[in-house]
Formats: sequence, C-alpha cells, structure tokens
Amino acid sequence: MNYAMRPLTTQKVTSSGSSAASSAFSANIEYVRIIPDADCHIEFGTAPTATNAKIFLEAKSSECFKVSPGEKVAVIGSVNLYVTELSE
Repeated sequence: MNYAMRPLTTQKVTSSGSSAASSAFSANIEYVRIIPDADCHIEFGTAPTATNAKIFLEAKSSECFKVSPGEKVAVIGSVNLYVTELSE
C-alpha cells in the first residue's frame, strides 16, 4: 500500500446551496484528496448530484477517496471544496 502520493491538479468547486460539480478527473487518476472550508455533502459519479443525504464532510477535514478516471465530485452546501488529484 502506498501511504504517500504526489499532489497534482487542484480544483476549487464552489456551492452556494445547490449541487455543483468538479471537472472530470484526469486519466490514470485513482485517488483524490478533498478539503471543504465548511460542512457539506458530496457525491461521486460521471454526472453526480449532491444532496443532504450523501457523504457528509466536516469543515476543514481532509479525506482521500478512491475514484475512477473521468468521474467527478459534486458538493452541496455554502462551501468551497478543494479537490486535489493524487498520483503514485
């Protein structure tokens, strides 16, 4: 298992109370690190829509998720979500 990954591109996704999605993750990306600046909910997929029933993230937490190339992450809340693609 690889415990350290190289940070690549970071996207800032802003939601003002409705679902907002990132751009698609690059080819060969299998992990992303996500940091919200406020409490929020997220969802992954090729055309995701975040709702209050999806994955909850606490403000200023840092989480890593396994993803597939071409997927996106959507966020809902009054939040800036920082999404960093990670590579081995």
